[in-house]
Amino acid sequence: MTALRYQLRLEKEWEHTEERLNNIFVPNICELYYTKLDEELMSCISDEEFEKYKNKSNLATHIMLTQSKRLQELRDQEYFEDFRHMELQKIIHNFYEDQGKSERIKTFPFPRQYASIALWLTLFFAVLTPFGIMDVFMDRIWLTIPLSTLIIWVFYLMEKIGDYSENPFEGTYNDVPITSISNTIEIDLKEMINNHSIPSKTEPVNGFLM
Repeated sequence: MTALRYQLRLEKEWEHTEERLNNIFVPNICELYYTKLDEELMSCISDEEFEKYKNKSNLATHIMLTQSKRLQELRDQEYFEDFRHMELQKIIHNFYEDQGKSERIKTFPFPRQYASIALWLTLFFAVLTPFGIMDVFMDRIWLTIPLSTLIIWVFYLMEKIGDYSENPFEGTYNDVPITSISNTIEIDLKEMINNHSIPSKTEPVNGFLM
């Protein structure tokens, strides 16, 4: 989960990276993939195992592969029966499917023709709106300006919300808070097994929870 979280935060050229890298609204989290990922992974796995993953392009996938092999080894040693083995493998399979869905959302941009047409139609609508409501306020023509501004602002805001929602893992203030989610899951799991190395809870930075 930690490896996947860092991978999802790597930048893509179609994302709003200019609002992430200026470090005004949110912390600069993209570079953490290269500076903090090793440290976090080595707190969970051995140095020998970590060396096997260093040159892999998809760390999360190879970590799950190792987990699957380890489950088979435990089954061969009869730590559990076939039914439990199947259920545990099903959990890894489901997690792998969810990882693939997340990676496809991250890796493949929303169809550009749809995004471009939506933007141009919004701008075209904004240009025509003042002329469309001018007849309504013939006796008070000055009301055309504030009313058309309000209508244009509403539609433009809706377009921008859709634009930012296309990339939920880009590391801006509109992100899905995957860091906080994974941190909460890690805390819960470690508390269940009475592990003493429980991390501190992720706190908001500049008013935003990542």
